[in-house]
Amino acid sequence: MRRIAIIAVLSAAALVAAACGGSSSSSSGGSSGPSGSLTIDNESGGTWACDFNPFNLNDISFSNGNIYEPLVFVNALQNAKASPWLATKWAWGSGDKQLTFTIRNGVKFSNGTPLTAADVVYTFNLLKQHKTLDINSVWSVLSSVTQQGSNQVVMKFKAAGVPYFYYIGDQIPIVSKAIWSKIANPVTYPDKHPVGTGAFTMGKCTPQNITYKANQHYWQPGLPKVGTVNYPAFLSNDTANTYLANGQAQWGSQFIPSIKQFYLSKNPGYHYWFPPVANVTLFINLTNPILKNVAVRRAMAYAINRPKVSSIGEYGYEPASNQAGIATPTFASWLDKQQLASYGNYSYNPAKAISILQNAGFKRGSNGIFQAPSGKPLSFTVINNGGFSDWVASMQVIIANLKAVGIQVTPSNVAYNTWQTDIYTGKFDLGYYGQTGGPSPYYELRQDLYSGNTAPIGTAAGSNFERYKNPATDKLINQYAATTDPAEQHSIVNQLQKVMLSQVPVIPVTEGVDWFQYDAGSFSGWPTPSNPYARPAIYIYPDWAQVLMHLVPKK
Repeated sequence: MRRIAIIAVLSAAALVAAACGGSSSSSSGGSSGPSGSLTIDNESGGTWACDFNPFNLNDISFSNGNIYEPLVFVNALQNAKASPWLATKWAWGSGDKQLTFTIRNGVKFSNGTPLTAADVVYTFNLLKQHKTLDINSVWSVLSSVTQQGSNQVVMKFKAAGVPYFYYIGDQIPIVSKAIWSKIANPVTYPDKHPVGTGAFTMGKCTPQNITYKANQHYWQPGLPKVGTVNYPAFLSNDTANTYLANGQAQWGSQFIPSIKQFYLSKNPGYHYWFPPVANVTLFINLTNPILKNVAVRRAMAYAINRPKVSSIGEYGYEPASNQAGIATPTFASWLDKQQLASYGNYSYNPAKAISILQNAGFKRGSNGIFQAPSGKPLSFTVINNGGFSDWVASMQVIIANLKAVGIQVTPSNVAYNTWQTDIYTGKFDLGYYGQTGGPSPYYELRQDLYSGNTAPIGTAAGSNFERYKNPATDKLINQYAATTDPAEQHSIVNQLQKVMLSQVPVIPVTEGVDWFQYDAGSFSGWPTPSNPYARPAIYIYPDWAQVLMHLVPKK
């Protein structure tokens, strides 16, 4: 899925090893304190910017969870089970229009200053003051955040807001008022020396590697067990995969072709687990005068052979998506199969794609490419991360599928920074990307469809990158937040599926799994299908911090 992929560059394994200072899990400290060294392996194809702003989409997964902690941990793999973090408890009131958090006593930032309720209030009001930082648009539903007494924070909502608990409790990292109130422009602030309450501090960052160190004064006694975490960088899957298979890293989060032979066969302690939670999606710029025509989008959805993309591009590890946008089997109970079937399941059907275009008035030119009545050809560019070899291969299938029905697409496989920036700011015709999802399919549908998450072209959007806006759809999303009745929630999600099927604002292609490879011979405590205490991919925040706090070096 790799929604916020981490980046850096190394040309050879030797350089990686030098940057990391080794990757052994042997003890590096006293037996009673943090010890050992864990090396992360997550290829994404760029260089480290060494920025750690927890509210900037470009930087957020470097520091959210491990350095800056949220109020609560919500586990998407365990039916949205919520566990205390910086808040010890919480309670809804006033018809689910008020949420009160009790802030944990005795927590200190890594500079020694205490965490207070005032820091929490400041953090939320910072997002109100700077909409760009409000990635999940929580202030579209919040009316106020204030302190009550010495250790409570009261959040009032414009309407019932139970589903927003995930965004508010789990997805917003708490920062120090004393530090951030002095920052002139928090939107562009690089945060080179982050100060949070988390189990780790940033020890050193170079373009080749980030070194995190255990917070020796962390508020959870006995944690973390791991003393050092190295996060090296790789330009390509091949280099990263070889590094991981050779045992130079212990935690991987990337696509590995023929994983059983290439990785598992190398060591009996090697394992993998790929739970699907959201989708890898073809985003369609709805401000484009041709692409805003739903007939073109519907034709594209029928033209793409999703199973072939899955088998060729992803070796079958990422199953084919459905146009309804429901990741299965994780959320299979939410999928409206009857409604999907009424659209022929949007199964691969090039003849239907051609028929849709012809009926909409498009005519094929002498080169086989359809033209609009204005004479403009159906010719587009798709931006993709050139460092993801699986996505590059997947896009080759998609491009061939679309060409076969008279739609020409030219790939633009670019470096991470360009790809990410252009996706966020809407500078694309088509863009290949993956959302993070959440504890139910509502969250990914909200990410894709809620107008509050989008922004004008040229301004970074929080998630709605295609720039979809529909008041009726917004109303449905807000209605979901106003009910706790499961039947009504399912009914609303069914209506959101209809939006996906009838309007095709985006095209889900494969189900974006959490890529996760791990070395159980070097560390114990990994999440597994039988103990899914957190989403296991490195790039999922704040879950990766939960994983780091569970890991124990094997002596």
